[in-house]
Order: sequence, then C-alpha cells, then structure tokens
Amino acid sequence: MASRKKSAPTKAAARKSAAKKKSTSARSARRAPTDSGPAQLSDAGAEDPAVQQGLDAQALAAAFDHNPTKAAEYGRENALAPPEGAHVTPTPLAGASTLTEGQTSPKTGTQAAPGTNPTVGPLDRVRVDSGGQFLTTNQGVPVAQNQDSLKAGLRGPALLKDFILREKITHFDHERIPERIVHARGSGAHGFFECYRSLRDITRAAPFQEDGKVTPVFVRFSTVQGERGSKDTARDVRGFAVKFYTDEGNWDLVGNNIPVFFIQDAMKFPDLVHALKPEPHHQMPQAASAHDTFWDFVSLMPESTHMLLWAMSDRAIPRSYRMMQGFGVHTFRFVNEAGESRLVKFHWTPRLGTHSLQWDEAVKISGADPDFHRRDLWEAIEAGEFPEYELGVQVFTEEQANKFSFDVLDSTKIVPEELVPVEPVGRLVLNRNPDNFFAETEQVAFCTAHVIPGIDFTNDPLLAGRIHSYVDTQLTRLGGPNFHEIPINAPVAPVHNNQRDGFHRQAINRGRVAYEPNSLAGGCPFQAGSAGFVSFPEPVRGEELRGRPEKFAEHYNQATLFYESQSEAEKAHIVGAFRFELSKVTVPAIRERMVANLMNVSRELATSVAAGLGMGSIEASPRALARVPRPEVRQSAALSLLAHPGDGSIRTRKIALLVCDGVNGESLAATQQALFEAGAVPRLVGPRIGPFVTAEGETLQADASMENEPAPLFDALVLPDGERAVKMLAVDGRAAEFVKEQYRHCKPILAPGASSTLLEGAGASKMLEDGTRDPGIIAGVEDDDEAIAAFIDAMAQHRHWVREKDPPLV
Repeated sequence: MASRKKSAPTKAAARKSAAKKKSTSARSARRAPTDSGPAQLSDAGAEDPAVQQGLDAQALAAAFDHNPTKAAEYGRENALAPPEGAHVTPTPLAGASTLTEGQTSPKTGTQAAPGTNPTVGPLDRVRVDSGGQFLTTNQGVPVAQNQDSLKAGLRGPALLKDFILREKITHFDHERIPERIVHARGSGAHGFFECYRSLRDITRAAPFQEDGKVTPVFVRFSTVQGERGSKDTARDVRGFAVKFYTDEGNWDLVGNNIPVFFIQDAMKFPDLVHALKPEPHHQMPQAASAHDTFWDFVSLMPESTHMLLWAMSDRAIPRSYRMMQGFGVHTFRFVNEAGESRLVKFHWTPRLGTHSLQWDEAVKISGADPDFHRRDLWEAIEAGEFPEYELGVQVFTEEQANKFSFDVLDSTKIVPEELVPVEPVGRLVLNRNPDNFFAETEQVAFCTAHVIPGIDFTNDPLLAGRIHSYVDTQLTRLGGPNFHEIPINAPVAPVHNNQRDGFHRQAINRGRVAYEPNSLAGGCPFQAGSAGFVSFPEPVRGEELRGRPEKFAEHYNQATLFYESQSEAEKAHIVGAFRFELSKVTVPAIRERMVANLMNVSRELATSVAAGLGMGSIEASPRALARVPRPEVRQSAALSLLAHPGDGSIRTRKIALLVCDGVNGESLAATQQALFEAGAVPRLVGPRIGPFVTAEGETLQADASMENEPAPLFDALVLPDGERAVKMLAVDGRAAEFVKEQYRHCKPILAPGASSTLLEGAGASKMLEDGTRDPGIIAGVEDDDEAIAAFIDAMAQHRHWVREKDPPLV
C-alpha cells in the first residue's frame, strides 16, 4: 500500500491547538496564589502573571515605607501651599483588578489603557486608570488638598461653600440604596431616659431640666462595616445611637461604643469606608477589616492608630449590646439660659458591666447564630430584664481645653478621666421591643444635625461633615425630604412650619399660606425668638484654609495610653488581633508599614506583632510632629474593660447544664433552681432534644442539644453528676468539645461528683501552670450548696483570663 504524506495542519486544527495552549496557560495562572490569601513572593516563577502582579504590588507598596506628605498636612504655610501628593506610577499589571482581564468579548472589550478615560466604545469607555494622574472633582477640577475641609481658620468652623467636601460626601451618601452605607445591620428598642438631677445651671436642654424628668427614647445598636445580612459578632465598631423625643423636639446623640474615630476630618470619611468595605473588584471580604485595602489606607493615616488599638481590643467584640459602653465621640457644647457655654463629652455605661467575647469564640458564634446580639437584646427585653445604662458627662471650659496637650476638636483623641472626671447625670432603660422591625428599627433616621436648645456643636471638622451627611443620606434611603414624618422619626413636640409636599408627605396642611412673613395667616407660624434654638455665638476670625492645627499632628500618645492601660490579658488579645488581621494582608510592605507605626505606640506591642507574623526587626515610622508633646496621663484605669465589672450579678447569663440518661436529678434540680433565683438562664442541653430519665427515674426535657446550641453560645457550663450519664457522655465527642470550648474561652465550669472525669477526658486541668487552682473550675466540692455558691461567684467574674494561653493548651 502506498504511504500517506503527512498533511499540513488545517486552519481549524491550528485554532484548536492555539486554544489548547491558551487553556493550559489559563490553568497555570489559576494555580497561582491570589489576593484571597497570602502570596509567597519571590522572583522564581515571575513569568506567572499572578506572581508578577504580587511582585509589582509589593514594589509599589514598598515605595511607601511611610506617608512622606503627612508632616506637610499641618500649619498655615502648608495650608496655603499644599504639596503634591506622593505617588509612584504603577505598572499595568499591578493596577489590574483581575488576571483574566485579557478575556475579551464584544461586551467587555479590552483592558483599560493606563492613565486614560476614554468616552466612546464598549465598556472600555468607562474603564478608568488613575495611575500618575491628579485627583479631581467630578467636574475635572484638580483637587489641591484632599485631607481637610475648608474652614475659617485652622480651628474654625467648616464652611458651607466647600463645594469639594459637599460633592464628595453627597456622592458617598448616595452610593448604595436602600440600606445604610454604614451601620446597615442594626437592632433597636424603645425606652426612657431619667434625669438624676437638674442641670439647668449648665444647659437648657429639655431632658436635663428637672430632677427625675423622664424623656422617651429609641435606641439603635449596629455594626458599622457589614451589610444588612452580615453577622453580629464581626470585629467591628458598634453604633450606639439614641433618639430623645423631648418636649422641645428630637435630639439624636449618634455615637459609637468606642470614644474615638479613625480620621480627623470628614473629607476622609468616604476614603475610610471605601478602604474598609469589601474590595470592589471581587466584593470580598464581607464585614471584615482583615484585608489589603483597609490596612493600606490606615497604615498611611497614622492618626488612625489610636482607633486601631481600640478596634483590635476586646471592645470590638462585645459579649452583648447590653454589656458595652457608648460614647458621643465628639466634643459638644452645653448652653444654659444665659447663653453661657461649656464643652461636654457624653458617656454611656451599662449596668451589667463591660464584657467581651474571645476572638475564637466570636468566630464560632457567627456560624452557630449570626443573630447572636440581636437575639440577646430581644430576648432580654421580652423576659423583663431591661437593659440599663448610666449617662455620664465630662464638662469643661474652653480655657481648660486650651491647656491640654491635644486638641478637643480632634476626634481621634479622648479627654482622659484623670483630667476631667465623668459625672453621672441620668439613666437609660430599654423596656419595649419594636412591633415591626422594618417600620421602626430599619426606618429610624438618626442625624447628628438633630439638636435642641441647650445642645450645640463645636468646630470639630469630622462632626461638621456628619451634620451634612446624615440628613443627605436619609433623603435617598427613605425616599425624600419627609422622612421626619415616618412614625418612628416623628417628634412628640408639635411641628409647625412652611414646608410642603414632596415624596411620602403625611401632613395635610390647611389654608393657603406657606411662607413667612405673612399677614394672611396672621403671621403664623412665627419665629420663637430667644425661646427657640439660638446658636452659641462663638467668635470666628480666620483665613479660609484647608488644613488642621499642628496639635492634630500628634498621633501616638493616646494610642500608647490606651495600650498601657489594659490588663495583661487585654494586651495579649490586642497582639493577637493585629497578628490575625495583618496575616490576611497579602502585600508584605503594608504589614511592615503598619508594624512600623506600632513601634511609635509600644515596642512591646510592635515586636510581639512582628514575631507573630514572622517579621524581623522594624524601625519606627517617621512622626508627623518633630517635637512630641508630653502627655498629661500615661495610664488610665478607666480604659480597661475590667474597670466596669457591672453590678456583680449573673442576671441574664446563659448557662448550659449537660444532661443524659442517668443524670443525678436531685443535684441537677438544685443547681437549676439556684441559677434561676440568681437571675441566670439555665438551659438543659442533651445529646439531642427531648426527654431523658434521671438516676431517680424521673423524666426531664432537654430543650437544646449540643448540636443546635454549641458551647460558644453559653456563658458557663454545668457538667452532670451520675456515673451512668458521665459514662455515656465520655464517649460522645460533642461533649468533650463542649468542655474544651468552655475551657478554652475561659468560662466558669461546675463539675460535681463523677463529672470530673469529663474534665480530664477533655484535657481541661483544674490547676493552673503555677500550681494554684483554676478559680473558674469548681470541682471536688462535696457540699452541693457550697459548690453552687462558688460557681455563681465564678460566673460574676465573667471570664477567668488567667487560664488563657497563646497558643491554647486545649
């Protein structure tokens, strides 16, 4: 047979071969690490696009070992001639959102050309790359300075004509609908505020005018960064917003559970939230700050360092909304009938004390019950265990404030209680759940602009932006200018003005007059004169500048104060939080920059964090202020959670009592009754729900199981006595896990009689490393009453951090 000649490849075959090569290349690229996890950056394998992108990102970030223009943000001369922002032109690959941008189609078009903004074609026309370009307004006007709002003098009020701030904030306010951009996930409750004594000598504000005066309120607690469907127990700042329905109108005290903030000027708020939210190219991670863009931003904004210490502390993972403080954050004014003003800061302190979760525990709770805080608040109020908080105020004069080493207009600073004590002035009680979540909790509109006579603003530049931003946000979120007529937002004081019409108008005004002055309605409604809101006449004189006072340039003293005021356990948790968050950062230079900032706070803190990240020695980053002022206070006991233990009770604490067939029913009943009488919430938890038979032949019902309510959901654990029950649970891995979780999270454990073997089987020692007894484990006590009393005392301590080890022993 004649041999066949080898034919040349057809066009179709060539295309198939090329496609196969391309597919192989794509598979290779997919095997490379992405920014979902830390990349191992080295020149080896640099031909892989993912590796090269990581190398390029590292090179860019490494060019910024600190923020070189930070020192030039302060003082008059810098405000008059702001410097060009530090920048490095990125490579095209470093600026790419995805390695697959080469996969084109008639719809997607091609990748963006660096540094251009084309306006024609397919989606190419809207792809913008800003590498090497000036920052501009939406009208293309170059922005000379993007750090400060326009003020009358460096400490003066923000000016309404600041079109750059207004455009930036307004656009930010309307980025998302219909949920809130921040504080989207919330829980609310009705209640009242009761004034302890009249404060007429310092303020004419309605809630403080009489001894025992009661003002109705609505309170909304929230997380900041997550969306409406996110989890409750994320590491985050918590909102603590109170709407006072006073007889002179609504006053909204819109605060947080942390008394400081990340930034000093509202101009930076959109930047902060954009950096904090899920990264826009892949919308991850949700409700988490542990990612590149957040730490890139804050490491270049050293004024954030103080807030970062609070956010990495246990304050950011509270045990309950009922067990966290609240703060007004800003410095406000009290103004009395005579028009005299004093400066004031607001503090809420819970009656149950300030208590937190452990990070490992918070993560596990989020999977077992994402509604943990919302459920806790609702159930406590339904049970008649009404949450209560005490309002305290720090009141001081302008003269006092001028002598502080820091500026009270700087929202990244506190006024230490050693300088100005907190004076209790009233109590807040939450005693009624909403009838409908949407109508009340979701539609409630808090605005920092909502003040009443006797409460006024200072020139805090962050507060100035919030005054505009909150109202502007509600216009879109709640459908127009009449959001004040939604029932939950309506005041109890009468409303009479000439505003008419608009979306969702409820009021039906009679007559033909909607203007003032008028004669056709007898001049009504007429201005109230001195009986109405009169702004405090703070003297204003200054040049129109974008800048901040030089006092704002000290960024680390109060961060050091906070760290040095923590207990050893709290310090260890701060180190662990920084270690976890920064381990999620994929660009090493960002981690190094942040640790360099921490070196200015505490060498102990920074070296501990660096060691946990496998980093070598790090030099402290340059400070924005050459001469560091001497702090008035170096340690403040009030800054530790342990300073507010609460009333010493165990009311509303949730305790798991493990049960199984053969449990000693008499011992169990005595424990359960004692816990009930102490105000706790004991739950019978079995291998399954349903009936179990005690050693005495009685039947009891378990309403929870180790499967549907795991250990992190409980504040303490009671193990069962009874040899048969202990033997059955000893071979159930879930019971061992229950003990391990309670032990690891430093919670109290009661182990009567034979149940001590369950402790040993789980590796939970009754002794500490130093040979002393673990105060949180009550075992080997023969007298039941004595054991129960000791267990209740142990629970009153909340946690026994002396047991904690890093890494954990169990």
